[in-house]
Amino acid sequence: MAVVDIVDERTIKIKVTMDDALSMVRESSRQLDEYAAEIVTIYEKMPEFQYIYFCFYAYDSARLFEQMLGIDPKLYTSFSLDAPDAFFFTLYGGMAGLYEEAKRRIS
Repeated sequence: MAVVDIVDERTIKIKVTMDDALSMVRESSRQLDEYAAEIVTIYEKMPEFQYIYFCFYAYDSARLFEQMLGIDPKLYTSFSLDAPDAFFFTLYGGMAGLYEEAKRRIS
């Protein structure tokens, strides 16, 4: 489970694990219509970030991330993400598996 440490009224630190990525993949597969655009965006854009530096907010693809966290990081002016490479690789692999169906659903 993701750990969200509220440093002060403006700053949070988020720590996620590979299990959090699996949770995001499971949720997106259960709600494919709702998250189809995010699945496509994550899959297509992660390579530009060398897979491990991906920013969910760079392409407005953070709803799934925020759902997993249970909070809205945009309520804070500063947040950091501590995530192992396995988090990003697992997320990308899951999005790759859902990509074709997600793309069909947004076409």
